[in-house]
Amino acid sequence: MPIATVNPSTGETVRTFDAFDADRIEQCLATAADAYRSHRLTEFTTRSRLLHSAADLLESEVEDVARTMTTEMGKPINAARAEAKKCVKAMRWYADHAAEALADEHPAAADVKDSGAARAIVRYRPIGPILAVMPWNFPLWQVVRFAAPALMAGNVGLLKHASNVPQTALYLDDLFRRAGFPQGCFQTLLIGSGAVESVLRDRRVAAATLTGSEPAGRSVASVAGDEIKKTVLELGGSDPYIVMPSADIARAAEVAVTARTQNNGQSCIAAKRFLVHGEVYDEFAERFTAGMAALVVGDPQQEETQVGPLVSEQGRADLEELVEDAVRLGARTLCGGKRPEGLERGWYYEPTVLADITDRMRIDQEETFGPVATLYRVGDLEEAIDIANSTPFGLSSNAWTRDEVEVERFERDLEAGGVFINGMTASHPGLPFGGAKRSGYGRELAGHGIREFCNPTTVWHGV
Repeated sequence: MPIATVNPSTGETVRTFDAFDADRIEQCLATAADAYRSHRLTEFTTRSRLLHSAADLLESEVEDVARTMTTEMGKPINAARAEAKKCVKAMRWYADHAAEALADEHPAAADVKDSGAARAIVRYRPIGPILAVMPWNFPLWQVVRFAAPALMAGNVGLLKHASNVPQTALYLDDLFRRAGFPQGCFQTLLIGSGAVESVLRDRRVAAATLTGSEPAGRSVASVAGDEIKKTVLELGGSDPYIVMPSADIARAAEVAVTARTQNNGQSCIAAKRFLVHGEVYDEFAERFTAGMAALVVGDPQQEETQVGPLVSEQGRADLEELVEDAVRLGARTLCGGKRPEGLERGWYYEPTVLADITDRMRIDQEETFGPVATLYRVGDLEEAIDIANSTPFGLSSNAWTRDEVEVERFERDLEAGGVFINGMTASHPGLPFGGAKRSGYGRELAGHGIREFCNPTTVWHGV
């Protein structure tokens, strides 16, 4: 696809950009390698000061960058502001906690003695330029949660952003430069997907991180494996949202609406499959459907809008195919299920709830990237867990119950990178984030995230 800003509210091409040619890419790689040689030797205090400066700049520019994100991918403006503020929080978290997360580790005295050493230390060392292949749905947050720990660890970043959010990508390049990071510490590469392999294979690139689709993850992982380079992958999700009889049903239904429609439903960690115990199914379905139907769909630049357009015409077509397939095979539409009237210019789709889902339907196994929820009636805890684990994905999960026995079972048996009890999945700088099964591997955020692209070096001193 071309590198261009196309407003999903109107379908209008706002601005196009030329892709970097081979000479420009080489210049960026050489600059990154040079920057790494010096940046790796800086003190944590220096890196922290620079990252705090970036956070302060972003905080002062929240409104402008929010408007840019909304123009490029249709995120409601209030959600765009929240995303920018979350990035400020993450930058400050890593600026304040990176030194602690990467502090030297001292093995037990008995193990040091048994190894024949006078002393032994484990030190976390940076590894070099990291290539980040990032998606459009959280165009600022996805990048910052890679860049902040990478820069604080002493690595440098090369960003290949989604081709439809080039202005956000270039803003990030400019942000870190204005904050005072030396030239080459963070660079945006305006390249298409076809150029990723050659960049990843370059000997100066140490590793890669990707957030995106399963096919994209498979492609990057195969190249990195061939080059024996580490990757972290955060891929798709079809997160379950389980509601048991002891739950606060009114609250569970209210949160479920937000959990499904955050970011116009285009979030890997959005709840997508709602598994509700038969005893409370009817009440939950009524409340949830009413909440979904009441959402305000419209221009994402307007303050009152709760659900904006899907990111592209193809994205809407893909969603429509899943809904049509489910309905053809017997699913009932409780609300939505079509394009809204009066919004013909953009790629809008009504918030939708489908019931009577079976495993014959594609929507049962495939990720729905849009404001479409699927409802399942379950008979007991075992059935809820079985259905929750039945997809190839395992990014996160949600369970609503006041029964401690059920809580323990959900914590133990749900196959996911996160289990959120009586609340919706969310990411936080201080908590590790990532998935299981085909949702990827490795972790972002917290100390786990900053250590992913470090070399834990054993330092041994003889007697």
